[in-house]
Amino acid sequence: MNQLDQLKTMTTIVADTGDIEAVKKYLPTDATTNPSLILAAASQEEYQFLIDEAIQKTLALGLDSTQVLRCLLDQVCVNFGIEILKMIPGRISTEIDPRLSFDSQKSVQKAKEIISLYEKAGIDRSRILIKLASTWEGIQAAAALEKEGIHCNMTLIFSLAQAIACADAKATLISPFVGRILDWYQTHTKKSYLPHEDPGVLSVKTIYNYYKKFHIKTEIMAASFRNCDEITELSGCDLLTIAPKFLETLSQVESQVPRQLSIESSQNMDIKLVKMDEALFRWMMCEDAMASDKLYQGIRGFTSDILKLETLLTQKMQSAS
Repeated sequence: MNQLDQLKTMTTIVADTGDIEAVKKYLPTDATTNPSLILAAASQEEYQFLIDEAIQKTLALGLDSTQVLRCLLDQVCVNFGIEILKMIPGRISTEIDPRLSFDSQKSVQKAKEIISLYEKAGIDRSRILIKLASTWEGIQAAAALEKEGIHCNMTLIFSLAQAIACADAKATLISPFVGRILDWYQTHTKKSYLPHEDPGVLSVKTIYNYYKKFHIKTEIMAASFRNCDEITELSGCDLLTIAPKFLETLSQVESQVPRQLSIESSQNMDIKLVKMDEALFRWMMCEDAMASDKLYQGIRGFTSDILKLETLLTQKMQSAS
């Protein structure tokens, strides 16, 4: 078997893309999007029908100029999600506006609005994961949403502190960002790393072993890869969300992929349980320069792409009206 097929025997494969054609090609179980991926897809001519449909639905609501753009943004993201769900058996992750990352109440409200749009389209909420940035406020929003049966994918995970807090919130899934951790260490140490030494890979392994040691149900979906070695080093992880270019490479390589992670090996490790609260969370994040740098950088990056997407949608809406 090729490497992709081997990985599928150990791990649930998720397509990290808003490109519907890529989903058709690689047939993942789940798919995930974010503002950057939606922006890229929305700029492609073949997906304009999804934009046009969202504009028609939104304009028909008769909202004021402030509300209409916010609602249009939600509808576009949901339209892409609905189209992708037609091609996969599992779940789609849809991210809420990153500008709400420090407001639990507004994050909860926005998540419910997105779920409502999916349900109006006949999509059961069990197939939707709401993506929230893993700030303390985002994690508290997830705790509230999970109690109401709205499942959450906690994104921008860079530390064990975030992972533990998300587990305490009973979040359905977390997304540790492997490649962005490697980026930070390469920039600050000027070193290159072998696959088994990769700081991003080691971070996910630490989280995996902690979760499995203490029988935590929250799923781990490693994300943001820079190369295929990072992916194969995490074989056995609950889920791996992989960009189309790496799915293509993995599908063409036939060398063996041994299992790297297992519940059985985690059980024998000497790991201490951490009692997390807000003060400890904030202190651990303060001490971890990489995690705090990458979390805030990630929020800024997604916000930048949301603003670009809003500009694009405003132009298209003006042309349509």
